[in-house]
Amino acid sequence: MESLKKQFIKYNLLGWSIFILFLFSLWISLDPLRAITTISEVSLWVREYFGQFYLVLGLACVLLLIVLAILPIGKRKLGNMDDKPEYDLWSWSAMLFSAGMGAGLILRAVQEPVFMLKNPPIQSSNDANSLALEYTFYHWGFTPWAMYGLFALIIGYYIYVQKAPVLMSAPVKKINSNIYLLKSIDILTILITVIGVIAAVALGVTQISGGLNHLMPELDLNFKGTIFILILVSSISLISASYGVNKGINIISKFNITIAVFLLLFVFLQGDMWLMFSRFIKTLYLYIIDFIPLSLAMGSFDPGKEFLSSWTYFYWAFWLSWAPFTGIFIARISKGRTIREFVIAILLIPSLGTFFWFTAFGETAFLRLEQWDNYNNEFGNVFTSIFIFFEVYPMQAIINSLVVLVLFTFLITSMDSAIYVLSMFTDGGNRSPAKKHRYIWGVFLPIFGCSMLLLGNKLANLDLLGAMTKLIVITSLPYAFLTIIISGIFIRSLIHSKEKM
Repeated sequence: MESLKKQFIKYNLLGWSIFILFLFSLWISLDPLRAITTISEVSLWVREYFGQFYLVLGLACVLLLIVLAILPIGKRKLGNMDDKPEYDLWSWSAMLFSAGMGAGLILRAVQEPVFMLKNPPIQSSNDANSLALEYTFYHWGFTPWAMYGLFALIIGYYIYVQKAPVLMSAPVKKINSNIYLLKSIDILTILITVIGVIAAVALGVTQISGGLNHLMPELDLNFKGTIFILILVSSISLISASYGVNKGINIISKFNITIAVFLLLFVFLQGDMWLMFSRFIKTLYLYIIDFIPLSLAMGSFDPGKEFLSSWTYFYWAFWLSWAPFTGIFIARISKGRTIREFVIAILLIPSLGTFFWFTAFGETAFLRLEQWDNYNNEFGNVFTSIFIFFEVYPMQAIINSLVVLVLFTFLITSMDSAIYVLSMFTDGGNRSPAKKHRYIWGVFLPIFGCSMLLLGNKLANLDLLGAMTKLIVITSLPYAFLTIIISGIFIRSLIHSKEKM
């Protein structure tokens, strides 16, 4: 038994994680039909039996953060009381957006609001436009950022106050030092991070490829073009991660947020600004007053199992699967902020920015639909909807180039953040991981991504990319329970630290 324990300790997180990912790839390669069928069935089972649990957990994350901000403990800093924030609000917010949402905002900017308009989730006395945007706000608003924020707050507290390493097992170690349990938590975190990032980046590069084919059919970007885009994104991500947070990730994050803001203003200033602004205020008001019944799908706010399983349950599982990686990255850049400042900023800044983004694009798309005689699902494709949306605007060549560029940079900041976080994990929780770890993950992630794209292309009829997103739902379940456990440990630590003060 002792020999086995030494063996487990000897082979580090990096080796174990890559070995398990290799076995997973081998399983899919040897029997893809059975593997994809199994993933789909288990994913459906998780949503069927734990969907309501995800709803309750999401609401609990929001309420817990609000309570922590209100209580006197909210004055406590992530760090020493005389520490100043490491990054100014602009840099911090840019990195939040880039790591947390990124290319998803481009993918869904038009597609999701229009889908909600054409397929109303519930019967409501409110106008259809406001209802469509309210559900879009719900999926991209306070709840996902509360999931990210709770993980970030907990990890930030342990690394900056308790002086623990940057590992997801750090809070658990306070109550249970079993090496197998702690290693399993950290390995699971790495696996979830890799699968989540690869699925998101694969979707992103597919959108870039589909967008370029839509804009320039003569290019005829085939599968090799998609692989090239993935390798290009990965290469720049590795360079960015190798320079670290200050010189790489921070600079690219501010660059892509600047472009995104320009696109937002471009749409806003050329549309009915008063209509967009009033719609934003009205929908925000509805979202806030409906937040609790909306969050629990209570009474008239119950859209039914089919909608919940396809949309809300999936979104909550996706955000939860990204919460460890994104949360740890946010914790890494949040030293010196008070709990109250942190909670208010992470709930409001990205949420309000996202809400206005969807209002501008969504309301403009709604007006476009009213002007068309027939709607043939032009905005139904997440890969091309944004490019179709911009077809009626001036300076198409410039705007479309900026859309493609911001997709690139969002994917880069998602991947470089992932490389950096994975490197912190496998370098023993070091906040400034050794470059060899960054190089290893910078090479491994695109290899794993390319292998999944290659296999998916070979087995196009099996929708491997769809199976990867469903796998995220499965891997999020253990983290849903871990969220409860580490939150309890965190609250207990806060109470004990208060007693000692």
